[in-house]
Amino acid sequence: NSRGTASLLKDSISFTDVSASGLFEGHDLLRRGFTSVKNALLPSHPLELTEKNFQLNQDKTNFAMLRNIQGIHAPLKLQMEFRAVKQVQRLPFLHSSNMAVDILRGNDECIGFEDILNDPSQSEVMGEPHMMMEHKLGLL
Repeated sequence: NSRGTASLLKDSISFTDVSASGLFEGHDLLRRGFTSVKNALLPSHPLELTEKNFQLNQDKTNFAMLRNIQGIHAPLKLQMEFRAVKQVQRLPFLHSSNMAVDILRGNDECIGFEDILNDPSQSEVMGEPHMMMEHKLGLL
């Protein structure tokens, strides 16, 4: 009997193979929403890609202009400051206004759409703090 049990265990899948990021992972509706093949293939509107990459395009333009005016050191210094500011984050279940990034971009004096309609108390993304932290650390 012991040989038969050993051979069954040998042919079975180990527990480490079946992890959250493993082969048998299902689609997480709470975190990723419903899947749609159409959304993965084409944007819904011609301007969607432009709007999605607006901040990136604006940063590239500003860095190119800054390089032409002040030299290569100015955009490099600014990119280094952006990276340093983005590394400092709050816990994943706490809302962050990203004030330092807004100051570096010059958006701290502007009132935009997200300033008025981005109230964290009305957010649909609320979750259990322990679960969210475990997901961020890769434990879940």
